[in-house]
Amino acid sequence: MTAVDARGASAEAPAGGTSHRGVTVREGADSRMSTVLAIDAGQTGIKVRVREHDIVFPGIRTGEPLLPQLAAVARAAIERTGAEVSVVSAGVSGLTTRESDAAAFLARIDDAAVHEVILAHDSTTSFLGALGDTRGAVVAAGTGVVTLAVGASRVARVDGWGYLMGDAGSGYWIGREALDAVMREYDGRGPTTALRAVAEERWPDLSQAYIHLQSDPERVSVVASFAAHVARLATEGDAVSQNITVRAGGELAHSVETALRRVRSDEPGEHFAACAIGGVFRSPQLREAFASHIAASEFDVTLVEPLGHGIDGAAAL
Repeated sequence: MTAVDARGASAEAPAGGTSHRGVTVREGADSRMSTVLAIDAGQTGIKVRVREHDIVFPGIRTGEPLLPQLAAVARAAIERTGAEVSVVSAGVSGLTTRESDAAAFLARIDDAAVHEVILAHDSTTSFLGALGDTRGAVVAAGTGVVTLAVGASRVARVDGWGYLMGDAGSGYWIGREALDAVMREYDGRGPTTALRAVAEERWPDLSQAYIHLQSDPERVSVVASFAAHVARLATEGDAVSQNITVRAGGELAHSVETALRRVRSDEPGEHFAACAIGGVFRSPQLREAFASHIAASEFDVTLVEPLGHGIDGAAAL
């Protein structure tokens, strides 16, 4: 972690150390009575909490610069609630080193009352919200997916590499598999699936669907939207949807197992908690497949319900 103050000085965290605070900038004001504006920024939606107000904004546009989007959300929330906010803390999907510029974020908010901002990857805030300080792993699966595991002395992140290079088992991944199955049926390369009718509702001429999709600025969310149809059709008995759902559950469990393998210690009887959060897990069949893989894993691990959500983790930074 690098902490940067308003004068431009910086201090590195101790080597080998870890922090849940991400990248921070302060202007030196006393924050003991701070009003915190918490942001949980994902591709599906951006959730904001300030005092008793919970607000949802449209999700991150991955093809555009991140900090202007976050600052615009912070300013809109402050204006809408009328709160005098002194601290803005954000857990952000896909936060990169280049975008972890807390000083630039503070400058873009451009509110004299705000004297501290905290930026963290959403894997951190998802973990804090779901498990607090418990050893274990949290997999957060919406449009994208990321898994974070915390052991006795190590932390491991798995996936979260975006829709082009990763996000296995995510809403986008499921939607992409669905569209692949549709076009396989269309060509005669694959089995019949009820997903075809869903695709034809959006694109009556399937031979032109790829052109429309590739030129759609919202193509990531469009593809991910098919995940809900896969979940519904899986429960209605569509074999292709069931296959996609089971494989997605397996991918998500594999990420959890991989993360736990990287953080486990030599302690005898080491026990972990595992928590699955995000819209993808609303599918009963996917959750069942996920749980089945976890139960068969090599670890002493218990699936638990989340203590809270990513927005709670952002507020706790």
